[in-house]
Amino acid sequence: MNRQLPKTDWAYRLPTEAEWEYACRSGTNTRYYYGDDTLVDSYGDRAQRLGEYAWYRGNLRFRTHAVGQKKPNAWGLHDMLGNISEFCADWYDCDYYANSPLEDPTGPTSGWGHVLRGGKWNSTAWECRQAYRDNSQDSEHRNYYQGLRVVFGPLERSGQ
Repeated sequence: MNRQLPKTDWAYRLPTEAEWEYACRSGTNTRYYYGDDTLVDSYGDRAQRLGEYAWYRGNLRFRTHAVGQKKPNAWGLHDMLGNISEFCADWYDCDYYANSPLEDPTGPTSGWGHVLRGGKWNSTAWECRQAYRDNSQDSEHRNYYQGLRVVFGPLERSGQ
C-alpha cells in the first residue's frame, strides 16, 4: 500500500506503544476505556461489563471474531481490548517505563520481541486493561491470537 502513495513523509506503519495506548484510552484515565469495571473473581478472569466491549476469556468463545461486533471506545475504535493482541512498533523492555520520558516515550531501540497491547480472546479481564503490556517474544511467526492495527502517520517516530 505504501508503494502506491505519493512520495511523502507519511506512510502506513505500526503504532508506537504510546500511540496505541492514547488511541485506546480515547481521553479516559480509567482501567478500561468505558470506566473502572469491577473484576468479578479474585483471579481477574472476568469483569462485569468487559464482555460488552471485548472478546476475552470471560465470554468463553475460544476464537477470534470479526471486528466491530462489540461496543467501540469514545473515539469509535472497535476491538482495542480483547479479540487479538496488537503489535506495536516498540521493542519490549519490562523496565522501560521506570526510566522513560513521561511524554511521548519512543520505546527501546532494540530488544527481543515487540510490545503487544490490548489482550486477546483467551486473556483474563486483568490482561485486557488499557495499561497491560505483553511481549511478542517472537515477531517472525504467525499465530491465531496476535495481529496488528496500522496508523497513517509520520515515517519517523518523534525523538529518534
